Amino acid sequence: MLVAAAVCPCPPLLVPEVAAGAAPELDGLRAACDEALRTVLDARPELIVVVGPGPAADSAWHDQGAPGSFRPYGVAVDVRLGATPAGGAGVPVLRSPLPLSLTVGAWLLERAGWRGPVRGLEVGAGREWPANSEDGVRVAALAERVGLLVMGDGSARRDLKAPGYLDERAEEADAGIAAALARTGTDHFLPWLDADLARELMISGRSPWQVLDGAAGPALGGRLLYDAAPYGVGYFVASWS
Repeated sequence: MLVAAAVCPCPPLLVPEVAAGAAPELDGLRAACDEALRTVLDARPELIVVVGPGPAADSAWHDQGAPGSFRPYGVAVDVRLGATPAGGAGVPVLRSPLPLSLTVGAWLLERAGWRGPVRGLEVGAGREWPANSEDGVRVAALAERVGLLVMGDGSARRDLKAPGYLDERAEEADAGIAAALARTGTDHFLPWLDADLARELMISGRSPWQVLDGAAGPALGGRLLYDAAPYGVGYFVASWS
């Protein structure tokens, strides 16, 4: 059963060594991620599952202990998804290095001091709601007390300097995402945000957020802790408990 979840973005700039001189600009974002993860740890989960986007066509598990690195971003910072190997269940297990989203998630868990069991679930961008929801139901059934760390960004087209340049639809889409993450109702997550729109707006969090919704059911409420678009990319942090 899912007892708590943290929703965080996954830019490599979240890691101060990667951000270098610009690191203080994201101090508020890091603090919000820390707060969301504290809620998960305070719920005393038996297992934490990190869910994030990646290049997998469908979905795939990553072993506990799988390596990730920020060396492609110019810094000698390496992480692991927990400390001891643990296989996945139900989908293929990937033993290769973690995708960026799960690498950032592993870094956040290390920063939070989590030393318990961990699994990583990589989900493809093109998957539809039923498949993502079913993955969420399976994730919630992995232990009596499951915590989630859900990684993903909003639109990367919020202004002229954004990675994808400006798209007038991006601000409205991100406003809808923020409202859904605040979760004041029990509707399914973002039914209007289809895979095509997410791709056009460069929204990476769609599939992971839908996995969260499937795992949570109607029981958990949400708090939005951060909603901003530094560098033209929508970043959201939320706590569900």
